[in-house]
This record gives sequence, C-alpha cells and structure tokens, in this order.
Amino acid sequence: MNIHEYQAKAVIKEFGAPVSRGKAIFSPEEAEAAARELGGPLWVVKSQIHAGGRGKGKFKEASAGEKGGVRLAKSVEEVREFAQQMLGATLVTVQTGEAGKQVNRLYIEDGSDIEKEFYLSMLVDRETGRIAFVVSTEGGMDIEQVAHDTPEKILTFSVDPATGVMPHHGRRVAQALNLTGELARQAGKLVESLYAAFTAKDMSMLEINPLIVTTQGQLKCLDAKISFDSNALYRHPDVMELRDLTEEDAKEIEASKYDLAYIALDGTIGCMVNGAGLAMATLDIIKLYGEEPANFLDVGGGASEEKVTAAFKIITSDPTVKGILVNIFGGIMKCDVIARGVIAAVKTVGLQVPLVVRLEGTNVEEGKQIIRDSGLNVIPADDLDDAAQKIVKAVKEQG
Repeated sequence: MNIHEYQAKAVIKEFGAPVSRGKAIFSPEEAEAAARELGGPLWVVKSQIHAGGRGKGKFKEASAGEKGGVRLAKSVEEVREFAQQMLGATLVTVQTGEAGKQVNRLYIEDGSDIEKEFYLSMLVDRETGRIAFVVSTEGGMDIEQVAHDTPEKILTFSVDPATGVMPHHGRRVAQALNLTGELARQAGKLVESLYAAFTAKDMSMLEINPLIVTTQGQLKCLDAKISFDSNALYRHPDVMELRDLTEEDAKEIEASKYDLAYIALDGTIGCMVNGAGLAMATLDIIKLYGEEPANFLDVGGGASEEKVTAAFKIITSDPTVKGILVNIFGGIMKCDVIARGVIAAVKTVGLQVPLVVRLEGTNVEEGKQIIRDSGLNVIPADDLDDAAQKIVKAVKEQG
C-alpha cells in the first residue's frame, strides 16, 4: 500500500527524521490559510498523487498553467492561485502514463535553502532477506538513470537483523555522501530513525529523494515516499487509515474485498489463473504469441465459487478486455469449482468477448463436463500453449 508524501513525512517525523513544516489542503481557501500559518516568505505547493516525477510533470488542462506539479510560491496570493489551478486538474508524469492522475489534495510546505541534494532509500533485499540501504550523491534524479549512467555513484549495503542498525552503518552513509563533522552525526541519527520507522511499520520501501543539506547546515528529508507490506497491514490500523482509495484502481479495490491478487495491466486479454507462478507463465506466453495481458489475477489455491465469480466479474468490468483466458491447474483448487464459478459469472454479467478455458488437475473431467453442459460459447484448450494460441487468435479475429 502506498501513501502520499505528506503522510509519509508525518510517519518518519514520529521517529525523529527531520522534515519541513507543512500542511495538507483540499481547497484554495485552505491553501491560503496554510500559507499564512506557515508564514513564508517562501512556500512550496506540491501535488499529492501516488506517482513520481511530479515536478517535471505537466497538467492536461491549460487553465492549470505550464508549471509542473511542484511549484515555488513567493506570496500568499500566489499560493492560493497555484492551488486554484492545480486542484481538480489532471497531472501527467513519467509514472502515471498518458491518462495522468487527478490532483485532489496539495501539500503546502516551508521553502528550503538547498546547498546539496542526495538520494537515500531503504528496501527489502530479497536475495539476502535483509533491509538494504541505497545511497547516492545524485539526489533529485531518477535512481534508475543514475544506476544506468554512473553506477559507481551508488552505494548499497544491508543490515543484519540480528544486530539491527549500528553506528558503523551511519558512518558508511556519511562517508558515501562526503559528510563530516556535525553533518556526519546527523546522518548517523537519520539512519537510525529511518531503520526504526521501516521495521516498526512493516514497510517494503522508503525513499528520500532528495535528502538535502540546507545552507544552515541541516540534513532534511525534502521528499518522502513509502510503500507498506500489504500482508502486514492487519497489524497497523493507523496505517490503514492513511489509504487513499481515489489513488487506486477500482478493480484492484474490489479484488481486495475477496482476497484476490489482482493487478491491472495495459493489454487486451483478461487472465484468471490459480497460483502466482502459473499466472506469470500465462502472461509471458500471451506476450509470446503477440498480445498483451490486461491483468494479473491469482484466485489462490482455496477459492470458493463466490470468489471465482467475483474474479470473473472484475475481469469483464475492464472495457479494454477483448478476450478472457481461464487457466487452472487444480490441486487444492478443484476444477469443478472453477467451472461453476465461471458459469455463474457469465450468467450474471453476460459474455461479450471470446473465452478460452484450460482446466487440468483435481476433478478436471467434472469441470469440463459442467462447462460442456452449460451451453455457453466457451473455447476449450488442452494445455497452456494451446490456450494461449486460441485466445490470441480469437482476439485478433474479432479485431
């Protein structure tokens, strides 16, 4: 689960990380009041959407002005003007795609005098099973671009969970950023704070970009992005309260109600599969035969008929779907349950696109018989390769 910048800053501030003063606002009137409360003389007006590249982004509406989604204001009146332009407008960044995202809230923050910009993030290193720090002197830039162009400017190290973060980790960060004296001490304290926040809140990613040194000689987190481990959210009702459903795909929200692993993609073939590995293989083979998957959807090993019906409805609610592939290898999940769920869903929502079903495993013959007896126009498949070729062919034939 992702949260907004202002929420992320509030979380890390609880653990002692240095951030600027600021207020989240939802109207031009609130923006003006926030600017007066903060006092200025410099304010930063930041669009709050779940996407990076806001500063370089552009609004679709001409009325929003040509400046990006992060703007520097030099008066209270300018803060209000920017808020009027940005609220309700659609911001397009490198991470939103052409559709962009509507800006429903802004963050009004004290301006900072910046001397240097750095990059610092934390994530779970899946190879070692440890929390890793990623540090670079190239702050304010896309870390992927830095990794591609100048990988020697990135330091990565992991923390042994048996010891937790130690003083030498802070010294390592300070050394990588060429910080000495008081700034090195601040870096050590920041590393401790962020590690404590990461572990206490079950984060999966924490990114500070940029981490700045002000002209007053203070380290400060000028931006913050946090992703939480969704599997651990039951332990953090306070974090769940930060969820902004307007930033999430409606189909993914619906899927979460039924404990379905669903991710919307950009293709035309909807997929319903049991098991993450088989689901990934299904996506790959669809691409191999020249089409793009419209989603990743894993119904899991113990899905009920109700769950399968819900999954099918979610797939068919996507207007970009031109064909559907159901690929089930029954172990715990029984093929007859899948068959009944698919039929129930089709009878409820109708079938407007080609449907290919491949069943194998437990109760496979019962499942196939249920589909044959249904009278539905379902294309049967013998194996995954056959299923992929048939759905791709069917989609291309209908144009």
